[in-house]
Amino acid sequence: MEATVKRSFGERMKGAALLHVDTYEEVEADASATPQAAGVVALVAAVAIAVVTAFVGWLIWALLTYLIGDKLLRGTATWGELLRTLGFAQTPRLLLVLAHVPTFGVPVQLVVFGWTLVTSVVAIRQALDFGTGRAILTGALGLVVVELLRIML
Repeated sequence: MEATVKRSFGERMKGAALLHVDTYEEVEADASATPQAAGVVALVAAVAIAVVTAFVGWLIWALLTYLIGDKLLRGTATWGELLRTLGFAQTPRLLLVLAHVPTFGVPVQLVVFGWTLVTSVVAIRQALDFGTGRAILTGALGLVVVELLRIML
């Protein structure tokens, strides 16, 4: 994709949710997309009613994937690139608003959880210029670190 093409915020969110690799490549390369990525996180947080937790989680998750993927597994990304791609990868979580509808709660949560795992792997893969296997490994190692931190705190 040409570097001069820029999609709208909504188009980027849609592309991220639909796993369009070119969308992830676009936001990775566009440093001005960081506020938009923050906007996705804010929208998700508004749905989940946990703004501070969502932002702190986003920052920590991007930092962990950067340290593991770039420093440990030798990917090629900056923290900002991971921050942007992982921010947009949270787009499917907007559907959690439907989890409050009776009988939809658990199925919606399961679908959104799985969908977000997939979008996160694509985000990690595209930002770090990895194959899918290394992206999954980066995410899995990051989840282990998060769980260890959760247990310790």
